[in-house]
Amino acid sequence: MQTLQVDLGERSYPILIGEQLIDGDFLSRHIRGKQVAIVTNETVAPLYLERLTRHLQSFSVTPIVLPDGEAYKNWQTLQLIFDGLLAARHDRRTTVVALGGGVVGDMAGYAAASYQRGVDFIQVPTTLLSQVDSSVGGKTGINHPLGKNMIGAFYQPQAVLIDTATLTTLPARELSAGLAEVIKYGLICDEPFLGWLEANMERLLALDPQALTEAIHRSCAAKAAVVAADERESGIRATLNLGHTFGHAIETHQGYGAWLHGEAVSAGTVMALEMSQQLGWIQQADRDRGVRLLQRAGLPVVPPAGMSAEDFLQHMAVDKKVINGQLRLVLLKALGEAVVTSDFSRDVLESTLNADYNALTPSPNA
Repeated sequence: MQTLQVDLGERSYPILIGEQLIDGDFLSRHIRGKQVAIVTNETVAPLYLERLTRHLQSFSVTPIVLPDGEAYKNWQTLQLIFDGLLAARHDRRTTVVALGGGVVGDMAGYAAASYQRGVDFIQVPTTLLSQVDSSVGGKTGINHPLGKNMIGAFYQPQAVLIDTATLTTLPARELSAGLAEVIKYGLICDEPFLGWLEANMERLLALDPQALTEAIHRSCAAKAAVVAADERESGIRATLNLGHTFGHAIETHQGYGAWLHGEAVSAGTVMALEMSQQLGWIQQADRDRGVRLLQRAGLPVVPPAGMSAEDFLQHMAVDKKVINGQLRLVLLKALGEAVVTSDFSRDVLESTLNADYNALTPSPNA
């Protein structure tokens, strides 16, 4: 097992990474009260709920099983968590455990932040995307029909328990979606990691345990450092959103769940690479290097065919990085160096939105 620390003073917490962690007492060590509510979904519950509960015999455990999918990341589903907590009379000493992917983690965390004005919360992420991104850093929330993740709270967990063995039950499409966030770290702050990913992509897709542990550890270490420096996204933390403004627009326009989050982020990252290249900040070879790596991960690198520049602009106007009506984007000054900027012209933005991504996409083997 490997351990990382998210350094936030009194609210610091560990990230535990290893195989078969669900089958030990690692979770119980971080539970302070006697009541536990395990929030999961219909897909994950049959796989891991009983195994996790087996090691919580000394606690009063309430399972709360939600429908599965981004389409259910809303107020109505959030109420199911509160219903379960209230019906079982959970008090302020309860611990909410999120067992599942990013949707479960975001909603369980938001419920924990809100229930009786805040109760303990532990993340047990079971998808690659949630293990390397959404489980770390305390962002919680739900979607609104007009904008993704626009309603929520910063609320840090007590611990993050990453059992890499859960990835063996992950569909290939979900694995690829998680790799979009892994690749992001190389692009924004760790150019050598890009080289490692290029050398090890086939091992990751084949679920090689050593390669997965290395990728997860490096990704979580990068995110933990950024969160420790800027917990509430007032500065450097926003660079973690490379490709997300374009990607969230895709998710909102297509309907939540039509594209997986990582798929939309991948296409959005290609758009950010293209815009960075149009601004003269990176070379075409840099852009193509990023695109090829996303392709090799099995990810889409072309935005939805029916989505116009105006569609993008409409959705991007409802983004958390818009300040005083001014759109800010995460772009690359170089591979491994991201910036949050509004230093671009409307012409360059529109040229990026109107680019023929089928034509500019390089061959994955070029």
